[in-house]
Amino acid sequence: MSVIYAQVNIGETFGSPWGAEGGLLFGDLFSLILSGGIVVGSVITVILFVMGGLHMVHGAGSGDPKASAQGKEAITWALLGFAITFSAYWIIRLMQDFFGIPLLIQVN
Repeated sequence: MSVIYAQVNIGETFGSPWGAEGGLLFGDLFSLILSGGIVVGSVITVILFVMGGLHMVHGAGSGDPKASAQGKEAITWALLGFAITFSAYWIIRLMQDFFGIPLLIQVN
């Protein structure tokens, strides 16, 4: 008895742009995940910065030096996160220019 494998083009069958003829490929999916990761990292950085500032102001207003120190630490980590996200974005942009391949694309 021989084994028969089904070969169905899922992209064309279900109307998905992924894997269809002339559609999006694995590299496009990687680019989409990379772009989304930079956005998520930026949002987390902003939220951490705002929450750290509020925590620091609340601690200073209530006279609690421990809360102020925690807010200051959160702001420090937020600035570190900003530096990492900013550097990652520009490293990716430099790689795009150097190698001539689009790493950050927008998929509609």
